Amino acid sequence: MARTRIKICCISSVQEARLAVAHGADALGLVSHMPSGPGVIGEALIGDIARRAPPAIGTFLLTSALSAAEIIAQQRRCRVNTVQIVDALPPAEYAHLRAAMPGVALVQVIHVRGEESIGEARAVAGEVSAVLLDSGDPALAVKQLGGTGRVHDWSLSRAIVAALDIPVFLAGGLSADNVGAAIAQVKPFGVDLCSGVRTDDRLDGEKLGRFVAAVNAAPQ
Repeated sequence: MARTRIKICCISSVQEARLAVAHGADALGLVSHMPSGPGVIGEALIGDIARRAPPAIGTFLLTSALSAAEIIAQQRRCRVNTVQIVDALPPAEYAHLRAAMPGVALVQVIHVRGEESIGEARAVAGEVSAVLLDSGDPALAVKQLGGTGRVHDWSLSRAIVAALDIPVFLAGGLSADNVGAAIAQVKPFGVDLCSGVRTDDRLDGEKLGRFVAAVNAAPQ
């Protein structure tokens, strides 16, 4: 089987991007404006990091925008190869995104809160390239759209993986200590984390190395 892909989120500089890639990251998460959560950087910096990333590396723009027009404009400013949509969009918006951004992958975040998350993932699977399962809560007064550092119910995540025929990334409270168990239970296409490889708000090479080693040692 193919190895589990690794996405490192909350990249905050070109230097952090280089460190992540040097340790084996397959994708970089670049966080634009959010209602809450860590890692937000300006679009000019997102564009600079994306431009300097090696060609085979996924550059994920995390966007909380709720319309295709806004998302398309962001992608054109930042020139990333992947757009990660962290909130629910009106269904008609996906066709506009695909038409305007051929060759740009769309990844929809599903916030795993209960059994209803399985239906949410099924409903959007035909519209996007992949889904990413996280532990946010968009129903709060101040939306949590990722970066919570919380582990959710992996049995629900496993059910979503089994229900879909597109790649599924797993996020939410992952670290070197639990990612092996997460991969064994959920069997995701890839794993994604932010706080689990940071110290004092900076990417930590030692933690990153341990995490990558744990992913590579997990049963694929």
